[in-house]
Amino acid sequence: MKFTLRYPMQAGCDSRLLRPPTMASLAAAAEDAGFGAIAFTEHPAPSAKWMATGGHASLDPLTALAFVAAATRRIRLMTYLLVLPYRNPLLLAKQIATTDVLSGGRLTVAAGTGYLRSEYAALGVEFAERNELFDESLKVLTAAWTEPEYRYDGRRFTALGQALLPAPVQLPHPPLWIGGNSAAARSRAARVGQGWTPLIMGEEKSRTTRTPAISSPAALAAAISDVRQQATDAGRDGAALDIQVQWTAINDVAAGYETIADAAGQLAEAGATWVVFEPPGDDADHAIEIIREFGSAVISA
Repeated sequence: MKFTLRYPMQAGCDSRLLRPPTMASLAAAAEDAGFGAIAFTEHPAPSAKWMATGGHASLDPLTALAFVAAATRRIRLMTYLLVLPYRNPLLLAKQIATTDVLSGGRLTVAAGTGYLRSEYAALGVEFAERNELFDESLKVLTAAWTEPEYRYDGRRFTALGQALLPAPVQLPHPPLWIGGNSAAARSRAARVGQGWTPLIMGEEKSRTTRTPAISSPAALAAAISDVRQQATDAGRDGAALDIQVQWTAINDVAAGYETIADAAGQLAEAGATWVVFEPPGDDADHAIEIIREFGSAVISA
């Protein structure tokens, strides 16, 4: 079991968390505490309505991770989640390769289709085409870095012999983890991904995020069994897939670290290999203190 620290940027977070010295200190604390990865999410153009009803600010994940790369040495860097349809796939390939090179090969790309219709409109991308665009990006990202002259006739672009150099340090590409609870997400992870990253959540949040509910560790176990079997049926090693899970029970610091460790144990029994933790962000110093406590009380246990 490994743990991913999702950088705290909830509504009302301490403004110091956006200052370079604090970000560097928090990332170093996460590395020292034993976290396997640090992650940033993506919302380049959310609506004011979404922000006012529970949304949150965000940094560009690949830019933020490049900064964190300079402040750390071992911890992996994760986009969680990168919305592939928002960008031209070749531009995205350049951004991913740059971050992987600058980090010495520590990038993991956890990606999803996104769920904010208004954000798609603001970026000039058709929401109804998000699944087709996501699959196209996956196809490009798994091929473009390995071909000396990449050729592809895309939905909205044409590659006529592009050379994508420098290539990432991790070849043929950094690990691609597919986010979301849907059957389509599991199928993608099984066919081409190196991991699957679902969420345990109820029906209400399911409607908001436009992905099916997975309501319990038992339901998660069944879904993990399904995605591993699909990978095996596709001629891949289903047991090798990483499974990263987000569950609010892991963030409930008020319940105590023993309770959190028990929740993490339930996820491990269900088949998870990674668990996401997001500390409260109302006070930067407190967030760093909690990261250290989490390392001692949960990760080391």
